[in-house]
Amino acid sequence: MVKGRMLQGARAMAEMTALCRPKVISAYPITPQTLIVEELSQIVADGDLEAEFINVEGEHSAASVVLGAMAAGVRVFTCSSSQGLLLMSEVIFNIAGMRLPVVMICVNRSVSAPLNIWNDHQDSVIMRDSGWIQLYAENNQETCDLLLQAHKIGEDHRVMLPVMVCCDGYLLPHAYEIVDLPSQEEVDAFLPPYDPIYKLDVDNPTTMGAYADPEKYMETRYMLQETMKKSLPIIEEVARDFSSTFGRTSHGLFEKYRVDDASTVVVAMGSMAGTIKDVVDELRDQGEKVGILKLICYRPFPKEALYEALSGAENIVVMEKCISLGASGPVATDMRSVFQGRPATPRISGFVIGLGGRDVTLDDIKLAIGKAQQQLEDADFIGLKEDLELEGINA
Repeated sequence: MVKGRMLQGARAMAEMTALCRPKVISAYPITPQTLIVEELSQIVADGDLEAEFINVEGEHSAASVVLGAMAAGVRVFTCSSSQGLLLMSEVIFNIAGMRLPVVMICVNRSVSAPLNIWNDHQDSVIMRDSGWIQLYAENNQETCDLLLQAHKIGEDHRVMLPVMVCCDGYLLPHAYEIVDLPSQEEVDAFLPPYDPIYKLDVDNPTTMGAYADPEKYMETRYMLQETMKKSLPIIEEVARDFSSTFGRTSHGLFEKYRVDDASTVVVAMGSMAGTIKDVVDELRDQGEKVGILKLICYRPFPKEALYEALSGAENIVVMEKCISLGASGPVATDMRSVFQGRPATPRISGFVIGLGGRDVTLDDIKLAIGKAQQQLEDADFIGLKEDLELEGINA
């Protein structure tokens, strides 16, 4: 393992992708994902990775290319953001339905309109129902670690599902951090060559993505649902394998930070978890029993594990960079389902924060915790500008 290299996040992600030995890479540039694509194309052009880098005219085509390549039996990689991910959506559902373990990095960015190129989680959260496993990273090291695990999880014959590794746009791929990347030999020992259960083969014909009438279609959805649920222990198994192999802890479904004796627990995904940890430390110094549970695996949603981890809390404060317009925060809604009809139900408050790249500050986090302890209503927005007109059609 190469220790202590100062790398831009996009370069680290590209190098980690190359170490996983994909045979076909296809993506279309979109801010803030473009740097990863550029770095990968250079790695291939320099002869450091034996792969086909296929240029396409858009994200729908990029997703179609990796679908076809994986159906032919080779490991693939793609990445996207925001509107590009939405343009892929038709193929995103097809990939999952065809049980093809494509790995993608989603560099999280807000969706239009209005046009905004900064970070929130609305793009990937929109895809939560597509049948892809979704893993959210706090920093560049975790993004790279999850990327390696994603291939092993998805390609496991008990799973055979695509995996989306989500990282916060600009905050991670454009930032420089010290990242430990494994050697090629270490990766090869951890991640064996792709061994598909099924593939397109002229000598052994098979049908993929077939027509399913009402007598068949519902069962396909059931099988996807059951496999998603059964993948939860496999995600944990791969995380344990990673930790023992590389000597660096990977937390699996979620990370608990000062949670076990906490009366108030913040639940969050992505890079803002690091800022929340700082607030937790500060409040602990002041005698408040506060912790954070960083949700890594959002789909499949680990309900039973979350119940076990959080059933002792009095307050759960969900902070999320997304909103289901007309309803509430999707993560908060899912968290409520964890405790539906069960004993030991904590008070769950949902807060929307950091949309469109707005800074998530220490004071914002403290404000959300304080409001939760005052039992304020759900889907409260934190960090709104007080000098803007926020009523009616002019909002």
